[in-house]
Amino acid sequence: MNITNQTALITGATRGIGRALTDQLIAGGARIIAVGRDRDRLAALTADHGDRVVPHHADLADPAAVDALLDAVTGRHPDLTIVINNAAVQAHTDFLAGDAHRARPVARREIAVNLDAVVAICAGLLPRLRQRPAAAIINLTTGLAMAPKRAAPVYCATKAGVRTFTRALRYQCEQGAPHVRVCEAMMPLVDTDMTRGRGTGKISASAAARAVLDGLRRDRAEIYVGKARLLPALMRVTPSLGYRMLRNG
Repeated sequence: MNITNQTALITGATRGIGRALTDQLIAGGARIIAVGRDRDRLAALTADHGDRVVPHHADLADPAAVDALLDAVTGRHPDLTIVINNAAVQAHTDFLAGDAHRARPVARREIAVNLDAVVAICAGLLPRLRQRPAAAIINLTTGLAMAPKRAAPVYCATKAGVRTFTRALRYQCEQGAPHVRVCEAMMPLVDTDMTRGRGTGKISASAAARAVLDGLRRDRAEIYVGKARLLPALMRVTPSLGYRMLRNG
């Protein structure tokens, strides 16, 4: 897919991989509907890119805010062609320690942002996308969708859900709207605010974004970034090793 003159919606557009995707898409000639919950960062993004960015403030943990976002986008942006579900939150939660009452709201926020909002955005914007001659949905996941880590069970479960949802939605579009590409982009460990202080061997957000956009240009259904390329083969050949490798990641 050629990104020049496309209009792309990106969630979590103000930092990390989302910011890198925004910068690189704009450099390639696209216009961005930037979704974020930090008003100051949205203002800074707009200051950097001017009218190439249309900011939308939304907390994706709030279903009402997601619905309002979808109403605004479908009403104001008939030229929308690309949707990138990038936003995610991760909490390290030990369900055997501490106060269970504190764990529940944290888990619910992870589910809301990482899974519920992704499904809602795809469902809400697909009718608009299928009206375009060519369109794409890219949902970002992680190797933890295939082999979870002990410290973040809810995050891993939501990403596994996004992986399965993306594949099933792809099947539907292949049959009923083949001009709409539905892609999963699986990330390795990327150097972002989420991963600060966690793990080693990280790739930069810019490198991750370049790989995603290269896959988009090549119309790839699945984009495995960096070390994530090795994981599908590893899980086919020796899944027990894959589970051990990522268990304490």
